[in-house]
Amino acid sequence: MKFFLSSSYKIGTEELRLKEMTANGNKHVAFIHNALDYATDLERRNKSVALNISDLERLGFIVDILDLKQYFNSSKTLKEKLEHYDVIWVRGGNTFVLAQAMKLSGFDEIIKEYHRDCKNIVYGGYSAGICILGPTLRGIHLVDDPNQKPYGEQHQTIWEGLNILNYAIAPHYKSDHKESEDMDNAVEYMIDNKILFKALRDGEVIVIE
Repeated sequence: MKFFLSSSYKIGTEELRLKEMTANGNKHVAFIHNALDYATDLERRNKSVALNISDLERLGFIVDILDLKQYFNSSKTLKEKLEHYDVIWVRGGNTFVLAQAMKLSGFDEIIKEYHRDCKNIVYGGYSAGICILGPTLRGIHLVDDPNQKPYGEQHQTIWEGLNILNYAIAPHYKSDHKESEDMDNAVEYMIDNKILFKALRDGEVIVIE
């Protein structure tokens, strides 16, 4: 697997790297926006998603929205669907909501399998979409509300990340972003609790090939 992990709302400063990472593929992107499933302002949500998709299409990608809610308790169907894509792009929002959607759809185990098997696919995204990759979501609870339960109160808060990376990611650090001050508190929490992490300013990107 390859990873393109951006801090900011947009793709970041390494757009050409993303194109290079997918130079030999069919350019089809599965766009996952479930980190926004807690949002009540649907007009604002839809506008944000449309801007994200436009940024990817501008780079030559063919983008399909992949709603994990449609695959709750149907991980086999989801895995079959994902076989059609070269890129999985996971946008920001609430990391705890995203963790719930990934677990209920079985996406969490699918992506871990892809990582173990070194599947030729790119995982990209920003904010919540990259925070989910670390070993823990502790610290991020100071930025994202862990009590958001759009899929039902019966689901327990998930505190573990996917553990694909051995460190947590703190996006929006020291940036012109509404969550930047909260992220300062998250970074302090991670330091105090000896959680290995990398802090990213908006525009910065981690590329793993």
